[in-house]
Amino acid sequence: MQNYNLKLKTFWKDRRVFITGHTGFKGAWLCLWLHMLGAKVTGYALEPPTKPSLFKLCQVDKLVKSIIGDVRDINKLRSAMLAARPEIVIHMAAQPIVRQSYKVPVDTFDINVMGTVNVLEAARACKSIKAVINVTTDKVYDPSTPLGARKNSGYKENEPLGGYDPYASSKACSELVSSAYRRSYGMNAATARAGNVIGGGDWAGDRVVPDCVRAILKGKKIHIRNPKAIRPWQHVLEPLGGYLVLAEKLYRHGQKYSEAWNFGPNGSDAKAVEWLVKKLCADWGKGAEYVIDRKKHLHEAHFLKLDSTKARKELNWRPKWNLAKAIDKVGEWTRAYQNKENMREVCLDQIEEYMK
Repeated sequence: MQNYNLKLKTFWKDRRVFITGHTGFKGAWLCLWLHMLGAKVTGYALEPPTKPSLFKLCQVDKLVKSIIGDVRDINKLRSAMLAARPEIVIHMAAQPIVRQSYKVPVDTFDINVMGTVNVLEAARACKSIKAVINVTTDKVYDPSTPLGARKNSGYKENEPLGGYDPYASSKACSELVSSAYRRSYGMNAATARAGNVIGGGDWAGDRVVPDCVRAILKGKKIHIRNPKAIRPWQHVLEPLGGYLVLAEKLYRHGQKYSEAWNFGPNGSDAKAVEWLVKKLCADWGKGAEYVIDRKKHLHEAHFLKLDSTKARKELNWRPKWNLAKAIDKVGEWTRAYQNKENMREVCLDQIEEYMK
């Protein structure tokens, strides 16, 4: 919609934004989008976590001010934020992999909990900031709720926090940290909970779609661990669009929107892992096959679904691409990568299409 385009560009033009985790998959997409909208972006993160990486492929460092640093280094982080004088902070830096959290629980809690404390402490010292968004996950909810009660509605923002594994637990803790800063210091800080995002340029390990893409490009069979696990799949641009809308509301209205927000797909797009992989293989065609890995694996939540009613009603946000379209966009991006096209242009074209 042109009005949507115009509204975004009007608000974000020349807006100073500080993003942690900008070298990651979601962070790189967000940087590209904000640059397109005319924002002045400063990113703070470790080096890209994968090779290849979307950040490097799209040369995002040529579009934003990129600072390589660790959110656990509070002095460097505070100095970088004070120098950037941002109006909006979007905190995305994290140890984001569930299976990795079992291997490095101390690092996971340190990065995801104390990293959040450091970001909010730095933001508290920076008087130019009017809005902070802490990006968490759909996995922050207490998993003890019976499965049957969640089949139709999904988790709502006011339900108990929990987390089975170190990753989920650390993100639930991060939510509590944000709540404490909001209540104790009157900070305009919201949390954004989104789930299994997919999109071109994700090379992370132990994620379904990146594992599929790697196998396809290498001519190998895809191995899937939990074929019947249900996830709220959505294209990466869906929650990012939600963050942009939420940031504007926080900036303009402050405490009214300083809450937790779910950004999930339509209920029909909460599909089993095997459904997604089968669709991806069918769309790709020759050379794309999968097998089910029957070995015993570490625990991962079987059923996840978010209720995004609040974001729809109060932010006027809603998904624009269904899961079939999102899978199509992954395939489109991957073929372009295979053909050695200009990946920045491919990403910007997809963002433009999404905004229309």
